[in-house]
Amino acid sequence: MKGYTLIEILIGLTIIGLIFGFGYVSFRDFSRRQTLIGTAKAVQGDLRLAQALAAAGQKPTDADDPLSLCKGVNTLDGYGFKVYSAIEYKIEAYCTGGTIVNKDVNLSPEITISTPSVNPIKFKILGMGTNIAAGETTTITLTQAGTNSQLVVTIGAGGEIK
Repeated sequence: MKGYTLIEILIGLTIIGLIFGFGYVSFRDFSRRQTLIGTAKAVQGDLRLAQALAAAGQKPTDADDPLSLCKGVNTLDGYGFKVYSAIEYKIEAYCTGGTIVNKDVNLSPEITISTPSVNPIKFKILGMGTNIAAGETTTITLTQAGTNSQLVVTIGAGGEIK
């Protein structure tokens, strides 16, 4: 008679269970790392958005500017990236008539963002740099709860984003 004994089947199931368990833990860690990396790339993208809008001198459109804060005699001074809390930041247009929120971002509950030493980070119009002192940099640190993994985004005085 050919077949497997109960002990052989239990050993096989135990090995499969261990492999699955290690695979699940590895996948969970990978997934968490990807969430943090994705958030860092989104922050860099939003910084570049503010920089590009300022470099182009693009005023907010009427739909985004119902109070006409950037129209008529009011001029655009630049765009900023401002951290409001550990889970929220905004891209804002700075006009002589006031501030207009261009984009409002709430982060995933497991990710927190630090307030940079220069807050808001203002990108001046027509590529005239930032409000960061010459030769200096400011950093934004993203931290993931549970793992305490961190990624840092650095912004230079000339607008370099790393």
